[in-house]
Amino acid sequence: MQDYYPFQKVEEKWLKNWEESDLHKTGDDPDKENYYVLEMFPYPSGNLHMGHVRVYSIGDVIARYKRMQGYNVLHPMGWDAFGLPAENAAIKHGNIHPKEWTWDNIAHMKEQMKAMGLSYDWDREVTTAAEDYYKWTQWFFTKMFNDDLAYRKESTVNWCPSCETVLANEQVVNESCERCGTEVDKRDLEQWFLKITDYAERLLDDHQLLDGWPEKVKLMQKNWIGRSEGTRVNFKLPKLDKDLEVFTTRPDTLFGATYMVLAPEHPYVRELTEGTDKEEEVETFVKKVKKQKEQERTSAESEKLGLFTGAYAVNPVNNKEIPIYIANYVLMGYGTGAIMAVPAHDQRDFDFARKYDIEIKAVIQPEDKEEELVGKKMDEAYAGDGYLINSGKYNDLSVEEAFDKMAEDFSEAGFLKVETNYRLRDWLISRQRYWGAPIPIVYCDDCGPVAVPEEDLPVKLPHDVEFSPTGESPLKKVESFVNTTCPECGAPARRETDTMDTFVDSSWYFMRYADPKNEKQPFTKKNVDQWFPVDQYIGGIEHAILHLLYARFFTKVVHDMDLTDHVEPFTNWLAQGMVLKDGAKMSKSKGNVVDPKDILAEYGADTARLFILFASPPEKDLEWSDKGVEGADRFLNRVWRFVTENLDLIKNAEGKVDVDVLDKEAKKLYRSMHASIKKVTEDVGERLNFNTAISAIMELTNEVYSYLNDRSSENTDAVLIKDVAENIVLLLAPFAPFITEELWEYLGHAGNVHQAVWPEYDEEALKKDEITIVIQVNGKVRDKINVAADAPETKVKEKAMAAEKIQSYLEDGNLIKTIYIPKKLVNLVIQ
Repeated sequence: MQDYYPFQKVEEKWLKNWEESDLHKTGDDPDKENYYVLEMFPYPSGNLHMGHVRVYSIGDVIARYKRMQGYNVLHPMGWDAFGLPAENAAIKHGNIHPKEWTWDNIAHMKEQMKAMGLSYDWDREVTTAAEDYYKWTQWFFTKMFNDDLAYRKESTVNWCPSCETVLANEQVVNESCERCGTEVDKRDLEQWFLKITDYAERLLDDHQLLDGWPEKVKLMQKNWIGRSEGTRVNFKLPKLDKDLEVFTTRPDTLFGATYMVLAPEHPYVRELTEGTDKEEEVETFVKKVKKQKEQERTSAESEKLGLFTGAYAVNPVNNKEIPIYIANYVLMGYGTGAIMAVPAHDQRDFDFARKYDIEIKAVIQPEDKEEELVGKKMDEAYAGDGYLINSGKYNDLSVEEAFDKMAEDFSEAGFLKVETNYRLRDWLISRQRYWGAPIPIVYCDDCGPVAVPEEDLPVKLPHDVEFSPTGESPLKKVESFVNTTCPECGAPARRETDTMDTFVDSSWYFMRYADPKNEKQPFTKKNVDQWFPVDQYIGGIEHAILHLLYARFFTKVVHDMDLTDHVEPFTNWLAQGMVLKDGAKMSKSKGNVVDPKDILAEYGADTARLFILFASPPEKDLEWSDKGVEGADRFLNRVWRFVTENLDLIKNAEGKVDVDVLDKEAKKLYRSMHASIKKVTEDVGERLNFNTAISAIMELTNEVYSYLNDRSSENTDAVLIKDVAENIVLLLAPFAPFITEELWEYLGHAGNVHQAVWPEYDEEALKKDEITIVIQVNGKVRDKINVAADAPETKVKEKAMAAEKIQSYLEDGNLIKTIYIPKKLVNLVIQ
């Protein structure tokens, strides 16, 4: 036997064996429980990076462990294949089509995944850019369109000048494009939206079903959805003979509303100022504000800029006319794009009122302040609790009492409505790029927007397209695509040329895995609910709002279509940490990238997997260490030598371990073996603490080496060594699949180790023969003794009193009392 692990030959051998035997095919034994483990599928960039290695290794350990525990396991993989990088590659290289580039990358990455020993059922592979997938993405859109969940409207949208496309609010981070980092502009465009706001309440309430999610992720989603209880209030606009609607959480301050503020983008701004002496000044101001970034406009530190429109609204509680301003700190995308300003009780409004000399009227009096608040004497806004003043018949009511009473009275009066408001905005899905699923809508002059019928799906992407980004969809230039007929009346019509946000594709892929070959529907309810929801989902924390929120929304829509009984997609979610080098995220610009190909070539897949799982708990960031990789490699070779060098001893072993005939050291090894089985089982199956599980296997390996080094072969218990060898291989199998397959065969087993039964630990074996008792004198440790684990209290005390180091204390003083804490300590109180 070789004294080192020949990983190249072993990997080649077992990759072929697994493929020929369909080892990783999804189980369908009706007598077994089902388990669905899933890692977020990747964008096919062409090469795996260390982040991929980490997340896929985590998922693979769980999948292999669950199979060995006797579950039917669904462990699929696919490709989030639409998106800008493929189109940008076509623009950059000029001679490669996005489809060709994407499929070449998929083939390459698939081979890399296989080389890593990842146990995917490739028969269930899905690719979002394939026609048999995006047909059903389009089908879902048409269903939502027909159910009024998909709609088109003109809106001020986020525009990335680099990507030349619109972005959803969730894709803008610090006023920049989440993908490329370019500062985002604003544009007014007609766009398609999905009504995720219709599901805001359910998305919040169903957090109670997500016990297996990190609390911080649930909190991030709750804050993003942003529920607030409040009221909608209508203020009359005499000039327009219309109502101006505002949302407020403080109807109790209505008597203190002394002016109104409209967002500069509000449609009423033009109506109120058109033809007046304010028109030109207002237009100039609006243009100026539109150039400001959202963060700059809303920041508490930013200057509040405003302009009087010359128009007035009527405060409905006192029929008093109050001026209407436009200001940079009010945004059209939040609430109604209009606010009632109560400067005495909102610091932002207070600063604005002081700047523009607007009335400040206090209506909430602090209970601990005797002198009544007067607006013009206030130095800052008062935002605390108290009782009402200057509010007519509501004076002297507490804030809470006034809220309830005013809500009741003003609802009856017809100008107020109690409701819940959300920060969440509808999901903007239109993208002005080529490489995405076409939105299946045609525009007819007579019928308006019409959904493409199911029998005409998919609306296929044309192949010959000019990719140069112009700010409009490249599909607009393809006449054969654009020109069509109306499905309803047969008249000439035009296709929608925008494509869908790729997050639409990834919002339901986990359901398609359950029924990937279905040509008649996206999946059957029976097949989905056989596996759904995903038992363990694994991915990066950066997807906490975008992907996870959209996936939850989509699942609820699918539930409402009666295509699944479930309302949440993922029972448990693990957010794995990043892989760092020199304290920073790996990137080419920093020059700190470690290529998985190099590690696989030098050390093999088992070492790469073992290091990345051992170096840190999965939810924490991992610092790359070349020495750590070498250490993982040394450990695997140690296991290799232990098994191969003791094969003769192991093969001659017969029967089961007879604990009664084991000597003291053998019993210790036997106990350690069962303690390791327990530790690894709990760490992998319950806590997902892979690093401590691997550590337990390493400790057991060290102990068996110590046992063997301390005795000759004649007095070595061969059956025990065989047991230890088999259990080390079984426990290590999910982490290092190749070496354990080879060693399992060496140990004389015909089947694959990954089809073997996970070992069980014996509780009796974990019980120690002896325990250590601490001896204290007057509370201070003075000695320790070993006693039989089942020794009675009298025997323990006798042995403690007889301990050599205790004699001098007994001789020099009087024993007052003896305190015994079972199996821990004896404390002698001596005077």
